[in-house]
Order: sequence, then structure tokens, then C-alpha cells
Amino acid sequence: MKSKTQLTGLVIFKGDPGYDVARKNWDPHTDKFPKVFVFAKRTQDVANAIKWANENNVPIRPRSGRHSLEVNLSQVTGGIVIDVSKMKQINLNKKKSTAIVGSGNTVGRIAKTLAPLGYIAPFGDSPTVGIGGITLGGGIGPLQRTVGLVSDNLLALEMVDAKGRVIRASKKRNSDLLWASKGGGGGNFGVYTRYKFKVHAAPAKATVYRITWPWNQFPELLKAWQRWAPCVDTRLGSEFSIGPKKGGNVTMNGLFLGSKTEALRLLQPMLRVGTPTSRIIRALPYPKVVDFLLPPDPILTQRESNQFSSGFGRHPFPDKAIHDMRRFLEQVEGEFAGFFFLNWGGAVSRVAPRATAFYWRKASYYVEWNSSWVKKSDAAKNIALARGLRKKLKPYIVGSYINVPDQGIKNSGPVYYGANYPRLRKVKAKYDPGNVFNNPQSIQPACTTCRAKKK
Repeated sequence: MKSKTQLTGLVIFKGDPGYDVARKNWDPHTDKFPKVFVFAKRTQDVANAIKWANENNVPIRPRSGRHSLEVNLSQVTGGIVIDVSKMKQINLNKKKSTAIVGSGNTVGRIAKTLAPLGYIAPFGDSPTVGIGGITLGGGIGPLQRTVGLVSDNLLALEMVDAKGRVIRASKKRNSDLLWASKGGGGGNFGVYTRYKFKVHAAPAKATVYRITWPWNQFPELLKAWQRWAPCVDTRLGSEFSIGPKKGGNVTMNGLFLGSKTEALRLLQPMLRVGTPTSRIIRALPYPKVVDFLLPPDPILTQRESNQFSSGFGRHPFPDKAIHDMRRFLEQVEGEFAGFFFLNWGGAVSRVAPRATAFYWRKASYYVEWNSSWVKKSDAAKNIALARGLRKKLKPYIVGSYINVPDQGIKNSGPVYYGANYPRLRKVKAKYDPGNVFNNPQSIQPACTTCRAKKK
């Protein structure tokens, strides 16, 4: 390939040493065969990669933490993957309570760097998720009821656009791009290289908990959790998981930014339900809290592929929904398959749905589910199981979370972005009118000339 622009950074073409390792993602189902990987070390490497891709008419995929959960999002066969994982700066400004971070950092690296320095950085349920992707999709996790979504803490950013130009956005300039970047999804507007976040003072200690029950008690536990978790003290974050019938159980874990005594009192409504088989409730120094909630989650050794789907619940599930859940949990297999719930409210719900691109503010809880498989021959069956369950649960949920995408969703824009989708299309048309950054469910640019044509 001849091109005016040279690729810079660590460049790995198909057939080069290291190509197979570069190709691996957390979910093997998403592995593809790109033409080239560019591991950018600085912003100029990203700009060069975008210009090179345009000159050679090659599709672009940005990648941060390799945690994409659907196909053709963070890599595509024959395309260029612009991987920012080597861009790992973390600069804390204690005076201003801000941190500037490279978009290649993982949430675990940021949280574990800032915790010993006395600061909270929000995170999800895995330490290896990239800050680049989690921020752009909204960024949910057990701290969200106290400090908001990851993206609610975003103050400014640096992005390289479709022409390879470096753009900076904040409240004062390109504020529409900052708005869109708070929940508008990765891979839509450009390749992000740097974020500036507000950070929060961490308590010296906090309380963590993990409680496990037998699988067959999940209906009564879920009913209790859905009544309790959205209304409990907003300093308490609760993740509630239900594994498959075969080998699974029910687990509730999370944290309370307060004392063990108070945590025990707040947890009572759940501790009284069913017969817990194990229970940990422990006050820990804040850095140990982060370690407890972000256990190791290696990327390159995952064997199981998955199909996920997600939504937001406003009311507790009725018996019909629980019956459909049971059927699903009786059919799926693998230790990672099943359901995951997260309580809503607090700081998340105090932001208006249109104040940022992340629309689904008024829910009571978030829910996702997934099937999993190892053998390729089991893929179609498992994909159909997860997508089939979505149809059954549709009366009981709204929307879907762009960071846990499901390409079975047709006309997905309003499902991911609600009433914010038209505005996001306008921002897309401004920053990427040629739709250079596109994937199977990316935002379509608003047609700026359509009205003129109709006349």
C-alpha cells in the first residue's frame, strides 16, 4: 500500500510477529482479522493512522481495553485497529481535584493508582475494562449512586477526528462534543486520546460485602432485591448476580461508603431472605475496597464467548418475567452466563436525561444477561437464547446500555440513546459528516441537505 502518510507507533501488520496476540480480545467471539494494528504511543500516532486509513480506504476501529462485547466494534477484518492502550498517563491535580488520564488506561489502573492517594475514581465490575470505552458509553458501576456515572465526571477531552485533526472539548469549547461523549458510545465521533476527570475524596475506610445463596432461591431474592436496592441509602452500591441452574448460585456484592455497623443494618432486608451459604461483610481501608471489588479479570486467557443484552427496569419483575428468566437460566451454561443487576438512583438520577447523552436516568435498576459457549458450533443456539429472552422481557424494561450492546436490536439508536438520538445525529454530522467512524450500530449522521433536496 502506498500512502503519503506513514504509520507511526507500534505497527503490526497481518503476518508480523505479535499479530495473533494483538488480535485477542476478552470475548473470543469478537476476534477478527484486521489488516493492521497501530498501538499509538502519542496523539500524533492516532492522527497518522486515521490519515493513512483515509488514503487507503480502510475501515477504522478504535480500541482501548479489548472488552468489546459484540462483533465488528473494536476490530474488523481487513481494517485498521487504532489501539490506545499504550497511552497510560495519569496526572493528578490535588488542588483542583482533577485527573488527566490517557484513554489507554484501564479503570482498575486508575482506581488503584488514585485510591492510595486518597481519591475515588469510579469503576465497573472488571479492572481490565478500558477507560476509553467505559466513559463514552456512560460508565456504570457500584459507586455511581454516590459519584455518578464515569462520564458524569468527565470535564474535558482530546479527540482525533475523521480528518486526523486534534480536537479538544470542554464546557467552553466544542461543548456539544463533550455532551455527546458523556454516553454517546465509542467509535462514533473520533478516536479519543485523553480525558480530564473530576475526582472525589475517598473515605479512609469503607465496607465491602459479598453474600451467596443457593440458586433455587433466586425468585424470592430477586423480588426482595428489586424492592430494597433502588431505595436503600445512596452510599450503598449493590451488584446482584444469578448464575445458570447448572453450577450457578446467587451472589450479591458491593460496597457501602460508611461503617460496618451501618452497613449491617442496611443489608438486613436481604440477609433475612433465604439461607445464605456464605457471607463477607468487612470494613477495609479504601485501597483494599478497590482490590476487593476488582478481582483479576485476564483478557487473553478467556475461553468463553458470550452474547449479552441489557436494559433498565422501572418496576420489579412480575412472576411472568421471573418464569422466563428461569427458563433461560435452565438452558444456559458456563460460569459467566446468567443475570447481572445493578441498583440505580442517587447521583445517577439527579442528572436530567437530556443534560448528557446518557438518557436512561430514571430507572430503578440496570439489568443485563448473557449466554456463553466455548465450541463454535454452540454459538447460534446461544445467541438465539439471549436475543429471544430480550423479546420476552421487553414489556418490563426500557432502553439498552450501549456498552453492553446487542446487534439483534433493530433501529437501535432510540433504544440506546432514547430521546437524545436526534441530537447525537446532529453532533455526528458536525464532527464526522462522512461517517468515517461507523460500525454495525453506530450513530448515523443527520442529513443536513435532506430538507433542501425535498424542495
